Amino acid sequence: MFRPYLASGFPALLAAVTLHAGEITIEQKPFVIEATFNATVMPEGEALLFEVDAKAWEDFRLINIAPHGARVTKGGVLAGFDTLGIDRKLEDTRRSIAAGSLAVAHAEQELKSLVETAPHRLAAARRAAQIAKEEHAYFTATRRKAQEETAHQRLERSKQQLSNQQEELRQLSKMYQTDDLTDATEETEEIILTRQKDSVISAEFALRMETLNNQYNLKVALPREALTLADSERDTAIAIGSAEKEIPRSLERRKLELESLKTGQAREQQTLADLELDRKLCEFKAPADGWFYHGTIQNGRWTTGDAIKNLVKNGRPPVRRPFATFIPASAPLAIVAFPAETTARLLAPDLAGTATFPGREDIEFPVKLTQLAGIPEPDGSYRAHLSATWPADPKPAVGATVKVHLISYQKPAAIVIPTKALAHDSRGWTAEIKLADGKTERRPIKRGRVSGDDTEILDGLETGQVILAP
Repeated sequence: MFRPYLASGFPALLAAVTLHAGEITIEQKPFVIEATFNATVMPEGEALLFEVDAKAWEDFRLINIAPHGARVTKGGVLAGFDTLGIDRKLEDTRRSIAAGSLAVAHAEQELKSLVETAPHRLAAARRAAQIAKEEHAYFTATRRKAQEETAHQRLERSKQQLSNQQEELRQLSKMYQTDDLTDATEETEEIILTRQKDSVISAEFALRMETLNNQYNLKVALPREALTLADSERDTAIAIGSAEKEIPRSLERRKLELESLKTGQAREQQTLADLELDRKLCEFKAPADGWFYHGTIQNGRWTTGDAIKNLVKNGRPPVRRPFATFIPASAPLAIVAFPAETTARLLAPDLAGTATFPGREDIEFPVKLTQLAGIPEPDGSYRAHLSATWPADPKPAVGATVKVHLISYQKPAAIVIPTKALAHDSRGWTAEIKLADGKTERRPIKRGRVSGDDTEILDGLETGQVILAP
C-alpha cells in the first residue's frame, strides 16, 4: 500500500485554501509517496530442505520429529521413521534375489543343453523320416508281396499236411482190415489208427486256423500295416518340417526366457540397492547447529499447506516433496517481500526506508531494497529482497513478519489537487478553473503522480488559481 506523506524538514505549507464549498485555491506543498508492505524474515540462501527422496519404499511413518522452530545442535535427530516394514522388504528382496540367481543358473544350463542337443534332435527327426520312407517303400515293393506269398504257402502246406494225414489213415485202415492178426496185434493196430485219426483231426484244425490266419493277414494285417507305414512316412515328413522350425524357435524362446530372468534379477538387484539407500532416509540429523522448521522455505516463500498436518507421530509426510527446513545458526537473515503490482511499480533498487515488527512499532530499524524482480510471480506479485540493520531486541526470527516503509517519490514543492477535481475528455485530463469575472472554464492539464486521493499536477495550473472540485 502507499499513502501521501508530509516529509520532515519541509515547511508545513497549505496546498489550497478553501474559499467556499467546492472552491480550492492552488498552492504548493511537499509531496511524498511512501510504499508500505508486509515482508518476511528469511535466511540468505543457506536453508536446507528435508525431503524423503525415496526410490523404492513409500511407507515412511514418523516415530519422532523435532518440534517446529526447535533449536537443534549438530548431529541431533530431527526426524525418525519406522524401519520395521522396510527391513522386512529388504529381507524379502534379498531372498528373492537368491532364488532368482538359482533360476537363472538353471535356465542357463537348460539353454546350454538345448543348444548342444538341437543338432542331434534335428538329425534324429530327419533319420526317422528317412527310415519311415524306406520302410514304406520296401513294404510296398517287396515285403507285402512276400508276406502274401508266405501266407498262401503256409495255407497250402496246411492243406497238404491234412491230405497226407488223411491218406495215411486211409492206408492204415485198409492194411489193418486185411491182416489176420492176433488179439495183441489188433490192439496195437487199434492204437495206431486212433493216433492217426487224432493227427487227421489236428491237421484239420490246423488248416482251419491257417485259413483264418491267411484271411486275416491278406484282408486286415497287411492292409493295416500298409496304412500304418504310409501314415508314419507322412507324419515323420511333417515332423521333420516342424522340427526344423520349432527347434530354433525353442532355442530362441529359451534365450528370451533367460534374458527375462536376468532382467528381472537386475531389477531386483536395483530395487535392493534403492531400498538400501531408502533405509538411510529413515533418520534425519542436523548437519550443524541451527533451527528446525516444519514446512518449507522455497523461493523466498514460507510454505506449509497440508503437508505439516502429517508431521506428527505415526504421520506420513509426502514422499519426494520437501516437508521441513533446517536453517544453520550461521545463516545471515534478510527480508523477502512479494508486493502487489501497484506497490511494486513504486519501487526501485537501493530505495532506503525503515521497518518495524508488528506489535513493536516503537522500534524502527533501517532497511534497503537490494533486488526487485522485473517480471511478476504467477500470482501477479513481484519478488523483492531487502537488507536490514537488525535491532538487538527483539531479535529477528526466520518466518517473522515485518512492515516495511520505503519513500519511493518526493518533491519539496508541488502543485497537488484532489483527484476528484480532474475529468477526462477528448483533450485529455482537465480541471475547471474559476475566472476573474466569476465564470468558470475547463482547461487541459498535465497530470503527474497519484497518491491516494491526491494527484500531482505538472502543467496547466498555477499557484493562486482557484479550481472547482465536486
